[in-house]
Amino acid sequence: MTNILAPQRYYRLPWSLSDNAISWLEVTTRCNLSCRGCYRDQKRGGHKTLDEIAADLRVFKRERASDCISIAGGDPLVHPRICDIVKMVRKKGWKPIINTNGVRLTPKLLKELKAAGAFGFTFHVDTSQQRKNFIASTEKDLNLLRQRFAEMLAAEGGLTCSFNQTVTSDTLSQIPDVVRWAMKHPDIVHTVVFILYREPGLFGEYDFYAGGEKVEVPVTYQKVATWGGKHAVRTPEAVAKIREADPAFEPSAYLNGTEDATSTKWLLGTRIASRKRTFGYVTPTFMETVQEGHRLLQKKWLAYAEPRFLSLGRVSALLMAPFDRGMRRIASEQAWELLKNPFSIIEPHYMQTFTVIQPSDVLPDGRISMCDGCPDMTVHNGRLAWSCRLEELKQHGRFLTAVPRKPKRLRAAG
Repeated sequence: MTNILAPQRYYRLPWSLSDNAISWLEVTTRCNLSCRGCYRDQKRGGHKTLDEIAADLRVFKRERASDCISIAGGDPLVHPRICDIVKMVRKKGWKPIINTNGVRLTPKLLKELKAAGAFGFTFHVDTSQQRKNFIASTEKDLNLLRQRFAEMLAAEGGLTCSFNQTVTSDTLSQIPDVVRWAMKHPDIVHTVVFILYREPGLFGEYDFYAGGEKVEVPVTYQKVATWGGKHAVRTPEAVAKIREADPAFEPSAYLNGTEDATSTKWLLGTRIASRKRTFGYVTPTFMETVQEGHRLLQKKWLAYAEPRFLSLGRVSALLMAPFDRGMRRIASEQAWELLKNPFSIIEPHYMQTFTVIQPSDVLPDGRISMCDGCPDMTVHNGRLAWSCRLEELKQHGRFLTAVPRKPKRLRAAG
């Protein structure tokens, strides 16, 4: 199986600026960890008030139809009113997904957050973090911590469980260790996201301008510029590493770049599996059917499915088999397994997703390619804005433009 990615083979997620499965609510800039790759300035902002958060939610409600709200920061669990924030989001009709490093999460707080309406959690866990009570030098070492969080959520029940990690050229080789761990736990680990770190060495190659005036990039950008390894990691490299752990990995859906239509900014592959084996990866047609069906019934695109739905991998393959060759192959594998061991009928088949995100990258001519249909749009001063570039707005009042300092040969498309 080739690692060359051809977006035309996959389902292009129909997410747009105004009609998107996800929106990104930043409730604080404060955090209880200092991650080496973080570009958020904790000195600017602090905790938002409930009134400010309510105003942000009004912007989302007015300008952006979404299935869920990612509650983020900083770390949202350090906000003293986090349960009230979750209630606000849920009351407005969104699924609240809490994006956290998990440091403050306890079974007691988890129960309170679920009672407030939390739909799920996305834990950011990687070796860029300096955790006081957990020493790890590799991503494999951190699988024990990931398992603790997953088991805590499973014990509470009914919550989606996802994990994010930042990937650099230095940690790229460790992707298979995380994939192998997740593959053992499809019942409690629903999604794993590999976020490729933005351009290393970026600030020696370009000059930056705000409205025609040459400016310095935000200080936090400069501090982490050299952390990201020797080269910028691209999605095909991450896919190759996922396939070292699971050769069957096959994407089914994607988002492309605003400046490079051949790039895959978000790339999703969803497998149907038991705790013992993978039966196959769902097809683009399956992903399209799920998205269009949710849109038809709920009037919005789907971001996160309930864990009980994710345990219906056997039924999902069977229902799609008459209409889709790829899903028919999965159903055939499941049937063969059943013939060999009839008692396996009692074993659930789960749907588990591996996602690769390639964030903003600067093309050789200075154009900045963003995610087309970005799910992580947030609100700044009453307007929608890219969350990954907020520091530019805070420091300069606008997004910056890049101009190469010397001519570059065109970079191969990712």
